[in-house]
Amino acid sequence: MQRDPREIIIRPIVTEHSYDVMEENVYTFEVAKDSNKIEIRNAIEAIFGVSVTKVNTLNVKPKPKRLRYKKGLTRTWKKAMVTLKDGDTIEIFGS
Repeated sequence: MQRDPREIIIRPIVTEHSYDVMEENVYTFEVAKDSNKIEIRNAIEAIFGVSVTKVNTLNVKPKPKRLRYKKGLTRTWKKAMVTLKDGDTIEIFGS
């Protein structure tokens, strides 16, 4: 059963590094933890109408945090760095 592409792609990642690699046609997204590279590729192509050449994924590990006297961890999540075919772009912020 096919999942909706918007369940796989959660949000774009906005950092200085992600902006720098956008010049090389690499876009960074937070994706569902149980998604694989093929599902991510199909979801990006369906949502944005572009051709994907490569998908790199990594699981982001939790970091220790503290609130007064309680210790805890941030959440774990999955990041996908998607490389597009030359000439294709994604207008994330209308720029």
